[in-house]
Amino acid sequence: MQEANRDIVVIGAGKIGTTIALMLAGSGDYRVTLADRDPAQLEAADRHPAVTTRALDIADGEALRALLAGRFAVLSAAPFHLTVAIAEAAAAVGIHYLDLTEDVASTKRVKELAKAAKGAFIPQCGLAPGFVSIVAHDLASRFERLDTVRLRVGALPQYPSNALNYNLTWSTDGIINEYIEPCEAIVDGRLIEVPAMEEREEFSLDGVTYEAFNTSGGLGTLCETLAGKVRTLNYRTIRYPGHAAIMKTLLNDLNLRNRRDLLKDILEQALPATGQDVVIVFVTVSGLKGGRLMQETYAHKIYSGLIAGRPRSAIQITTAAGICTVLDMLVEGKLPQTGFVRQEDIAFPDFLANRFGRHYAADAAARGAAA
Repeated sequence: MQEANRDIVVIGAGKIGTTIALMLAGSGDYRVTLADRDPAQLEAADRHPAVTTRALDIADGEALRALLAGRFAVLSAAPFHLTVAIAEAAAAVGIHYLDLTEDVASTKRVKELAKAAKGAFIPQCGLAPGFVSIVAHDLASRFERLDTVRLRVGALPQYPSNALNYNLTWSTDGIINEYIEPCEAIVDGRLIEVPAMEEREEFSLDGVTYEAFNTSGGLGTLCETLAGKVRTLNYRTIRYPGHAAIMKTLLNDLNLRNRRDLLKDILEQALPATGQDVVIVFVTVSGLKGGRLMQETYAHKIYSGLIAGRPRSAIQITTAAGICTVLDMLVEGKLPQTGFVRQEDIAFPDFLANRFGRHYAADAAARGAAA
């Protein structure tokens, strides 16, 4: 690190936000203020000498700006609908901004703010969008001419035991949003929108059958980056077979897509959370290489493990590791210090070589994913 004990604010004391705070604090190089409007959430967060907590309502813009002033960066692990308010506050006080959002509209606003920002604005720093975009862009760069880029990602329970074959592993609001909002894709060379939950497919990996279907936001800025360079580009979420059919019944036949609060309550009351999960990243790229049509695939599974001696789920580890790696690279001067930074601007080898990025390495499970 170029400078120890950077002051960081992490907003959102949920499963992901607390993992980010613990990961950064455990490195010894960051002082973290963990902020949330719910004192109970803050009280439940793991204690660490380098983490302080602060009760704060994001709607109080003056208090938010006061908290961020003079810090190195703010990392948003808050629900997607709060993204813009946090980004606007970061721009107002002139600090770096990073988030995890999969929400397309929020990211467009972040990009606008970045034009006049004094710091770097780096949205979508999680798993998908985030790490998967870095992987896809790295694979795509190896081809003389691209044909197809397919991204598939899922955070799944290792031991499914209900009809949905699913347990809650991250933000319920985020899940609902990506199941409902339109999805960007490139089809026959044209950038279009396709409906969420559609174009279901099945595939097998390591002898296990999965389904995958369109969900919103997972491509990040890849559509814009690869426009005019690829015939087909799409992103689909991985689940166990049967999940999509039941969710479509809830969303469409019972019209819960228009009653998101009720759907959230149903899911959170009916589906238990689990720390025994697996994250699957499956990226396939085809195109011309040496004058021949070739294909390259990245397939990887990441399991739950320990962060600073505390157990954490695979989705918590991968999401937190993504944004912590990007922050580290920003501090080290390996990323632009101002303006809008895309995930595909991040070098894949540098990401994996980072102390946080190593949680994505093939031997992370063998090492117990210990910080």
